[in-house]
Amino acid sequence: MLAHQQGCFLNQAQLAASLGVDVKTIAKYLDLLVDLLLVRRLQPWHMNIGKRLVKTPKVYVRDSGIMHALLDIADQDALLSHPVVGHSWECFVIENLLSYLPNNVQAHFYRTNAGAEIDLILTWPNNLQWAIEIKRSLAPKLEKGFYVACEDLKPHKKYVVYPGNESYKIADDIEVISLPELAQK
Repeated sequence: MLAHQQGCFLNQAQLAASLGVDVKTIAKYLDLLVDLLLVRRLQPWHMNIGKRLVKTPKVYVRDSGIMHALLDIADQDALLSHPVVGHSWECFVIENLLSYLPNNVQAHFYRTNAGAEIDLILTWPNNLQWAIEIKRSLAPKLEKGFYVACEDLKPHKKYVVYPGNESYKIADDIEVISLPELAQK
């Protein structure tokens, strides 16, 4: 069931109801899966900025191979036609980026109730922030919510990670970049 919620807001009550167990039981199972490094709960960024922020974490099955097996996705063609493909790419990018970062870099996502959203916010020890949007398209386009979120947070750097190899700017302060190149920054 977690594989079907890849990259979505964690709803423990829904999981509990679907499995016919108590919410506390789901919480304990999730804690165990997080401790075993099988699941990531990406916490929302929160500060008092005068906006109503989403406070529910997102949940990811950290190993894309396990997640694909749980969803019975046998090959790349099956993945590309599956509705989870975007969330699978998002998790793959997040897990790989976080594996390169020092432990003192904090990772969050940002979302307001009005829909302003950034997939990944990295906060460095000097409090500089990077806004990272993750797009599976070879011609990524940013939505208004990303720009609004960047106006809220004023990140130091803004990146769009995509599966291509070329790096280029889509605005003076926004760079489209490959995962390997961003991991080296």
